Amino acid sequence: MTAKVIIGMTTSLDGFVNGQDDTMNGMFADIETLAASAQWKSMIEQTGAVIMGKRTFEMGDPDSYVGSYEFQVPIFVLTHEPPEVAPKQDENLTFTFVTDGIESAVAQAKRAAGDKVVQVVGGPDVTRQVLKSGLADELTLDVMPVFFGTGSRLFDDPDLAHIQVEKIDVREVAEGGPRTMMRFRVK
Repeated sequence: MTAKVIIGMTTSLDGFVNGQDDTMNGMFADIETLAASAQWKSMIEQTGAVIMGKRTFEMGDPDSYVGSYEFQVPIFVLTHEPPEVAPKQDENLTFTFVTDGIESAVAQAKRAAGDKVVQVVGGPDVTRQVLKSGLADELTLDVMPVFFGTGSRLFDDPDLAHIQVEKIDVREVAEGGPRTMMRFRVK
């Protein structure tokens, strides 16, 4: 069995993944409760590799990821330029900086994940690239009851119009702040 590629994103009601100046105020009201939930723990346990964009990678302190980032698995960072100094790594969490495109990032992540899941957590640009390339198996979209009015839109790309999805699940989730979770199979 090969790894399944799952995109996981959280948006505001008006479709933004962050607000002005990259703020996410109101998106994650109770991150500690979310991190302690059975759903979150299951997702982490099923994940064998992660794909993210350079911007997402740089949002935190990459040297602090070892031992503290929720996914202690190989991470593939899609970028045009790798950092001059590699961040700290260990036997569980490694970084591979992929400069030759999304197809390469997905192929490498799938090999690393084996029969586990590849989680795409890389922001709106990486999400759109994975969808447009036809490499996503599922899309999980959490919608938080907040409005940003401005920021980075998740699906702001007319090239996504040809993509078809099939609803798998819709439910209300309370952990981490009230939100609606929707899962789709990408056809």
